[in-house]
Formats: sequence, C-alpha cells, structure tokens
Amino acid sequence: MSGQVAIGEAPGIEAIEGIARAAMARLPAAFAAHLGDVVLIVEDYADDETLAALGIEHPLDLTGLYHGRPVGEKSSMDSGGLPDRIHLYRRAILEEWIETGVRLDDLVAHVMIHEIGHHFGLSDEDMHALEDAVDGPSA
Repeated sequence: MSGQVAIGEAPGIEAIEGIARAAMARLPAAFAAHLGDVVLIVEDYADDETLAALGIEHPLDLTGLYHGRPVGEKSSMDSGGLPDRIHLYRRAILEEWIETGVRLDDLVAHVMIHEIGHHFGLSDEDMHALEDAVDGPSA
C-alpha cells in the first residue's frame, strides 16, 4: 500500500505528502475553496538558492515554505506567473519529529497549516486557530 511505512523505516516523500493532503482535506470549506490552484511539493531538502535567499545556513532548519502572493494581494492583472506553491521538506520535518517527539501527522499538519496561513496572509494567532479547527476536538 502506498504511503505506509515499515517498522524502522523513515517515512518517505509519499507518506509525508499523504499526511499533508489529509490535513488539507480537514480544512474548513472557506479555506479549502481557495487552495485548488496551490501546488504541494514535498522534497527532502530546500535547495541552496532557497536557503541563501532566506538566510538559513542548514537545510534541516527549514521545514516548509510558501511561494506566492497571499490571496488578499492577488490581482486580476496577475497572469503568466508560476502557481502558488507550498514546499514541505521531509528531512527537516523528520528531524524535528525525532527531536520533539510530536506525532508525525500532527507535525506535518502544523507545518502545512502554517504555510497555508501564509497563502491567506494570516497572522500567527489566526494560524493557530486554523490549526485547532483542523485538529478538531481532543479525544
């Protein structure tokens, strides 16, 4: 089965992408409606150019990145550009997972929601509220 991980094996790109897409599927409809054109890209690491542009020295220090213009800043005059993209960086996410002991699905959802928040131009407080909405009531 695709996306499943064997015992002792690090989750691969497909597994991380599956967790991220599941988090997206739990978003409130008002948010999900505006994500249809956003491309999700899961890679092992950010490339050197991205790290340099952000002033980040080590690739394990970047778990995710949003490329694009927030929804509120878009214009009908925008055309011909690349689609908005959310990048998740698997190795950095796995490193944080090991260091923190947070459940992997919770961590991936957290990073995904943070990057989605950038797409909507949300504040950190709004991103936490959105994350709570995705997580649902505690069991």
